[in-house]
Amino acid sequence: MTVKQKPLAKQVVKAPFGNLYLYADDSHLTGIAFREINSLNAKRDGNHPILQKTVQQLSEYFSGQRQRFDLPIKFKGTDFQQQVWQQLKKIDYGHTETYGQVADAIKNPKAVRAVGNANNKNPIVIVVPCHRVIGANGNMVGYGGGLPVKEWLLKHEQRHS
Repeated sequence: MTVKQKPLAKQVVKAPFGNLYLYADDSHLTGIAFREINSLNAKRDGNHPILQKTVQQLSEYFSGQRQRFDLPIKFKGTDFQQQVWQQLKKIDYGHTETYGQVADAIKNPKAVRAVGNANNKNPIVIVVPCHRVIGANGNMVGYGGGLPVKEWLLKHEQRHS
């Protein structure tokens, strides 16, 4: 007998730069994305407690009142990706690190490109701050929401830190 998994819940939130798509299972935030992920077959649920808490904390973040998120999150990814994503959570609000610094921090200094790939696949943007990772020369490089969004997020954090 197979157990049918409940569909994910989803909610769309207006951010200062456009929509964010939030996803959660019964007990964890599983995604924040810049585009809707149709393959997840998620059902809209404005009363889902994890999504409500996420909306509240994102609102506080965007208003400059929150610097750290306190949400139960669940990642799906390789061990290496999860190691990178955990490291991203350690980058302080209003600060940046290079891909090389992240690779050094996870004790894999030659994995700079792999860190970039894992950063690109981060399923929970903003809460897991992949926007805080920049190129070795200090330039903004690649961001799933586009470079203007990355720049907005970094300037927002610098204004409120």
